[in-house]
Amino acid sequence: MGRPRFLYVPFWLTYVFLYAPIAVLVVMSFNEGKSPYLHEGFSLKWYGVLAEDDKVMEGLVNTLIVAGGSTVLATVLGTLLAVGLARHTRSKLLDALGLMPAILPDLVLAIGLLVFYDVVQFSLGLHSVILSHALFGMAFVAAVVRTRLAHADSSLEEASRDLGAGPVTTFVRVTLPQLAPGIVAGALLAFTLSIDEFVIAFFTAAPTEPTLPIVIYSMIRFGVTPEINALASILLLVSFTVVIVAQRMTKIGEFRAQD
Repeated sequence: MGRPRFLYVPFWLTYVFLYAPIAVLVVMSFNEGKSPYLHEGFSLKWYGVLAEDDKVMEGLVNTLIVAGGSTVLATVLGTLLAVGLARHTRSKLLDALGLMPAILPDLVLAIGLLVFYDVVQFSLGLHSVILSHALFGMAFVAAVVRTRLAHADSSLEEASRDLGAGPVTTFVRVTLPQLAPGIVAGALLAFTLSIDEFVIAFFTAAPTEPTLPIVIYSMIRFGVTPEINALASILLLVSFTVVIVAQRMTKIGEFRAQD
């Protein structure tokens, strides 16, 4: 006997609550008029306005630079952190400290980084945002890679060492190929987190080099416009695409692990 249909009501209400605002935002981004709340006809003009807005384009370029740089750093450091915690330490304290940046509130981490940069007299700019995003991004990469490590075949590493391969050769030729899907998924996650991160960037960026979320914040203080809706829709599309690719890579890794 099937379950009563009323049991599915909370399930669907939850989905409506989560995605209805997003749907409204996307629909209103194609608005002909200037009203952010009343749809006056279908139009792509606000996407064209974005392309002509120098401030938005500058924020976009800065965001891509930050996201790209921080993703590379987070991926390398996060992968090494995951392998080190999984294979070379049994300390729960070190395990917790390694993943702490992913648990700390963004505001606490942002203030801590700002104070640290001030103490060591490290100038603020895109480089400081890259380092800051890499710090919390590597914790997420480490978490994803560790999940992949749990399914890796350690006997292959043992066989490699038995055949005379050194630790570096074994890691590069045996361990990394097994971790590749997890590394890619972690990198995509770090990239997604970076492109729409606001709090840490707000505290650690230079006023003359704002990222896109900071630009959106400065625009939305004067009210919501279809231009902001269009910009948010683009970020939503990028995030959605990255998540789909990351899920796909994770499934490929699980399928290969089963083989």
